[in-house]
Amino acid sequence: MRTGILGGTFNPVHNGHVKLAEAYISALHLDRLLIIPANIPPHKSDSGLVGASHRLAMCRLTFADDPLCEVSDIELKREGKSRTVDTLEQLVLLYPRDRFFLIMGSDMFCSFTSWYYWQRILQLAVLCAGARKASSTDDEMEEQRRKLEALGACCELVEFEPLPISSTLVREKIFKGESLDGLVAPTVAEYIREHGLYR
Repeated sequence: MRTGILGGTFNPVHNGHVKLAEAYISALHLDRLLIIPANIPPHKSDSGLVGASHRLAMCRLTFADDPLCEVSDIELKREGKSRTVDTLEQLVLLYPRDRFFLIMGSDMFCSFTSWYYWQRILQLAVLCAGARKASSTDDEMEEQRRKLEALGACCELVEFEPLPISSTLVREKIFKGESLDGLVAPTVAEYIREHGLYR
């Protein structure tokens, strides 16, 4: 089975994440995409991060109707920082016959060799990153792909145009009391309102 891995803080999950998921499922011909909220991401401060149970619930609401997307709490069950290599090691034990496709942003792809135990990650998953169409970063990403493949990596660059939405933008809209129409799933907007998140 071809299994994609899309991790992040999802603070909160938004429609840009949905479009990203759809693009990778299509481009990589995935049989399943695991949506994995991080406990404490190693590269970010946890300041302003709402509780894990809220982020998990919002992800489940967002992807509830997509049969190819499965929200996993694998990282939320582990204490401490969420390390990708640890997650992959667990997934390999859970799904020994799967081929894993690790999805990341272009910035993370270009700095991949600074990741914790990155050499082991190369052995466990195909590295997948999105490139904006006609972007100035295309050359940089192609060069990084060549470097990583020379180190034994398998890489896939997926071309798509992301929605101009970020979790920061969503949080700012909430703080200002503005509408979330078109930014998050209606069920997520209602969940945020009911629980008084990001105010």
